[in-house]
Amino acid sequence: MPESPTAPTEPKRRFAWVRAATDRVPTRWFAGIATGAFLLVTAAFGGLATASPPAPARLEPGDAHVTAERSLTVQRAVLIDELPDAGVLPEAGERVFAIVADVENEWDRPVSAGSGGIGDSLTVEGIDSDVSAARYDDTTLSPQMQPHVPARIVFAWAVPADAFAADDEVPVTLYARSLYTGSFVTTGQWWTDPVRDAVVTVEVEDVGAGVDAEDADGQG
Repeated sequence: MPESPTAPTEPKRRFAWVRAATDRVPTRWFAGIATGAFLLVTAAFGGLATASPPAPARLEPGDAHVTAERSLTVQRAVLIDELPDAGVLPEAGERVFAIVADVENEWDRPVSAGSGGIGDSLTVEGIDSDVSAARYDDTTLSPQMQPHVPARIVFAWAVPADAFAADDEVPVTLYARSLYTGSFVTTGQWWTDPVRDAVVTVEVEDVGAGVDAEDADGQG
């Protein structure tokens, strides 16, 4: 039966044109078009920027900072002429900056308190050299921290004599690190990928040429 002369043929022609045009466009163009549209939309809403990491917690001296690696409680910051018991031998024009902290190894195996171990989980603003560490009670250098056995540790650095002064407020950054397990070429486990997790601001005490054990412990 012949089509009615009043049949709505225009919409059919339009859809046929769309189908024909689609057949001639390479499929990869659609991916480009979709990507372009996505970028336009994301640009309108601030782009593809990732979310900012949370600001580090603000702690006070005496507050514990606990991670899967260790618990570390910054107690004091001192400036001293020399501190050989901590393994630091300042040269002419230098002094020793030291952080006194209570530390507990939260891991399941012994780990050094010094550089290459727990000492790498804190930094002091203005100091970029490696840390030295010693037990406060018996001056053992780079002591091995046994799991869940707390100890008072002195973290120390040689610094220019004018880098710090009494009553300066110095930020100490504390990091949370992840446990990495080696495979294939490397084996073993170690703590890596430090993330700024907390900041403790300590007031510097200048103790001159030295201080006796009683005063250093804050009891003098």
